[in-house]
Amino acid sequence: MSDALVILGAAGIVIPVFARFRITPVIGFILVGLLVGPYGLGRMVYNHEWLTWVTITDPERLAPFAEFGIVLLLFTIGLELSFNRLWTMRKLVFGLGALELLVISTLLGASLSMLGQYWTGALGLGLALALSSTALVLPIAGTHTPVGRAALSMLLFEDIAIVPIIFILGALAPYADAEGLDGLFDTLWLGAVVVIGMMVIGRFALPRLFAQAAQTKSPELFLAASLLVVIGASLATGVVGLSPIVGALVAGLLIAETEYHSEVEGIMEPFKGLALGIFLITVGMGIDLTMIWANLGTITAAVVGVLLLKAVVTGVLLRLMGARRSTATETGILMASPSETTLIVLAAATDALLIQPGTAQFWQIVTAIGLTITPLLAMLGRNLGRRVEPVPEIEEPESGEPPVIIVGCGRVGRLVAQMLTRHGKPYIAVDSDADMIETCKREGYRAVFGNAARMDALDKLGVDRAPAVILTMDEPVLAQRITRKLRAAYPHLPIIARARDSLHAAELYRAGASTAVPETLESSLQLSEAVLVDLGVPMGPVIASIHEKRDEYRERIREGGALEHKPKLRTSTAESAAVQAG
Repeated sequence: MSDALVILGAAGIVIPVFARFRITPVIGFILVGLLVGPYGLGRMVYNHEWLTWVTITDPERLAPFAEFGIVLLLFTIGLELSFNRLWTMRKLVFGLGALELLVISTLLGASLSMLGQYWTGALGLGLALALSSTALVLPIAGTHTPVGRAALSMLLFEDIAIVPIIFILGALAPYADAEGLDGLFDTLWLGAVVVIGMMVIGRFALPRLFAQAAQTKSPELFLAASLLVVIGASLATGVVGLSPIVGALVAGLLIAETEYHSEVEGIMEPFKGLALGIFLITVGMGIDLTMIWANLGTITAAVVGVLLLKAVVTGVLLRLMGARRSTATETGILMASPSETTLIVLAAATDALLIQPGTAQFWQIVTAIGLTITPLLAMLGRNLGRRVEPVPEIEEPESGEPPVIIVGCGRVGRLVAQMLTRHGKPYIAVDSDADMIETCKREGYRAVFGNAARMDALDKLGVDRAPAVILTMDEPVLAQRITRKLRAAYPHLPIIARARDSLHAAELYRAGASTAVPETLESSLQLSEAVLVDLGVPMGPVIASIHEKRDEYRERIREGGALEHKPKLRTSTAESAAVQAG
């Protein structure tokens, strides 16, 4: 019970506090583990018994839950992928991934061998330290960005390679014989049979299983079915000697091919977050600050050496495979720290008598430190990536015509910019998100960083001469505030604002907007129109009913916005066709 109290208390404190300061909770969970673990307050349990309620003195009790967190992470990664996408990544996974692991492990092993480590132990340490953290890297980088795709390909190969690595270390043990390699081959062919069987059975059984669960409309049953699939798949691969995370990944891929993948992903998210938090707490519990202080110079040199070698090799390999300098730099630094699976390989090398327990403990501390600073490495990589590949300067328009000011450089703002460009109208986009501005500039948009809520930022852009200001951000309160300020300062300035719905549009009109476009209203009407036409309802009645409904909303907006006339809303395709026909 005391362990549960500590874990739930940590989740309740770490996640909201660190989210408030926009810091990843990874660091928070690791610090909690450091504080409540056997090398923190756990040291004082025997002198102060009340500390047993706020400490965890036996990390082994949390190991199954920590492993479950990694299993759920790979399961959700599988949900985001598909067999088609995985097939398109095969060259990266088995090309870049294999090359990265082989080169880094060889260089690390050779370096340790030159420092006096026997070659078998150096090989084991090289393979262990060459691995990178799936549990930390993918939540930071995602799987859809260039950095995330590159990291995913390497991490997938590393996860697949875990089992062969462990068997190879067992075969290198002083007491080993040919049974080690025989066991490897047995595991590989049995694992292949299990995975193929899961894929065949899963394609037929999973849609029916989740259809039955969905028909009951019971979230509990749907959750039970999801847990049954992921745990069953993990156990199936674990029984034949493969890593449980392989089964979890395959289960995720299979569910991703069904229509229920979004529901499964949403219902599993809280469990994944909590279980990963437990894993991170166990990482923090393995950090002994007294030992770090006693061996500060050696440990610092080891951490820096491993991070530097891995970052350089990964970055160079990515550049050789055609990645941009910014992507190669950021990915290399992000992938530099060791992995949670490094601890598994170190344990296997110790059991095989390839390295001494003291050596394993030293590198376990190096690994824990590397995991702890991974979020900091992510920030460093992002900043260096921007420096090695500066954002291109956008040429000023040749015409002396003042530009339209677009507030917000998201998908709506960029679409508006494209339409203005197509019709030869100059514009300038402003956004307070530095990453968004950098992305827009790289894609060729004229964009500047600035806080449009401050009038001085808009004054610098020449709002007094602008033909119009377009508010495209999906922030209702901010849009009303900016509209009110602009209307007070510039009574005749056209202000076109994006509104969420008819109520928000009315509020924007009251604040002084010239035109407010309710996006959900028009999309809902067009959706209704398409459905009715596809169902065989004659076009005439459809157009009439859509027109009546739009007119109802126009009247609501007029009343809510205190307008003299009904606002003009965008006409639908069907209405335009009717007008032309008439």
